[in-house]
Amino acid sequence: MQGTVDGFSYGLVTPVAAYLMACLGGALGLRCTTRSMLADGRLRIGWLALGSTAIGSGIWTMHFVAMMGFKVLQAPVHYDPLMTFASLAVAIVMVGIGIFMVGSKGATGAALFTGGTITGLGIASMHYLGMAGMRLNGTLEYNTVTVAASVVIAVVAAIAALWAAGQIRGFLWSVGASLVMGIAVSGMHYTGMAALSVHLHSAADAAPADGSSSAALLAPLMIGPLVFLLLAGVVVMFDPFMIMGRFHGTPAERRPGVPTHTCAHTDRRPLAGAGRPLRSAEHEHRAPHSRTPQNR
Repeated sequence: MQGTVDGFSYGLVTPVAAYLMACLGGALGLRCTTRSMLADGRLRIGWLALGSTAIGSGIWTMHFVAMMGFKVLQAPVHYDPLMTFASLAVAIVMVGIGIFMVGSKGATGAALFTGGTITGLGIASMHYLGMAGMRLNGTLEYNTVTVAASVVIAVVAAIAALWAAGQIRGFLWSVGASLVMGIAVSGMHYTGMAALSVHLHSAADAAPADGSSSAALLAPLMIGPLVFLLLAGVVVMFDPFMIMGRFHGTPAERRPGVPTHTCAHTDRRPLAGAGRPLRSAEHEHRAPHSRTPQNR
């Protein structure tokens, strides 16, 4: 028996909330990626780790906020906690690999394509692994062509977002990229959901569904990742570069094969009168009283 799937049981509430979560995670993650390109050593690693975790948490929360509006009318839907939180780990790890590649090699060429592809595959893997954690009296079936389209959307969106993050053009540039990323991630999610059909089991063959209900998952979904995103937002907001929305100096261009130390950046400005010999205060004080024997 074919189940009736309703992905918008709360109307536009869950799609809009899910989109905002994707934008929040994307904005923080892309901003951290941009900031990492102006740092070196452990500081750069810290920014990249914060960025990948922010993006992974944002898209994971977006997915399950959207799933709050998902229902199969003929059967209750539950979720397996282990699979659900495994999808979060997969998202953070795969997004992290892609971001670290772009952060270390630069948002150009092969590094951008490879890092963006891995990031996009991480977004898609998170979605379908999260769907695999669903428990209901039925079998999930997918349309192969639509699934492939959702993966392509995720990859293209990730490449575009990482390219934008590598431009280092100020706060508004990153906000615009995060809005586009939010649209793409939401589009990937609902494209993947459009590929889904549910084949329900007969009552005689039904097995009791195990796992947590949507209501039981609401607390960790909204508290855990949201607290982390809030803390990440505080870190980003209190960084001087982020507050000003601009970067002083010209960052060295990152290309594959360029040593890390050549990409160091500085915020120092030349002092007024740089290049001219400086006279000490003592010399200035004594100068008027200095007389050569010829001037006496």
